[in-house]
Amino acid sequence: MTHWFYLHAFKQASNARVFNMRNKIFLISQYFWKVPYLKVSVTMILMIGLSHCAQKVILPDPVVAGWKGKEVCVVIEENKKVRALRCTFPPGVGHEKHQHAAHFGYTLKGGKFRIKDATGVREVNVPTGYDFYNNGIDWHQVLNIGDSTAVFLIIEPK
Repeated sequence: MTHWFYLHAFKQASNARVFNMRNKIFLISQYFWKVPYLKVSVTMILMIGLSHCAQKVILPDPVVAGWKGKEVCVVIEENKKVRALRCTFPPGVGHEKHQHAAHFGYTLKGGKFRIKDATGVREVNVPTGYDFYNNGIDWHQVLNIGDSTAVFLIIEPK
């Protein structure tokens, strides 16, 4: 009987155009909270929806990331079209979790690295003279596990 009352009141308010929108919303909300299964259903939908709205974590770029508070990459050139970085990794030094914009890379001096990213953890030997291009990297961490200093040139188009 209660459900009928609120539906009937809303219909009359709509037909008679006596109630303003605030009153209509009030009637709808009163009806909604009187129907238990609607209350539970909508609450669950809201909870599920909000739980999937996790905030995206913005990671630092290579220059800001560094290693244990010290910089690893330095900007050697920046203009309207490109940014060029030189990243130096002595043995035992890495690069904390960071992201990359699209970039071209060239290995000035190679080394052995442990790389952790979304695909897992792997060890790679990067030879001197090796070049690569990435459309961007959501995140990764690297650590020089070799016995020599490795140096990379990174060119990011703007």
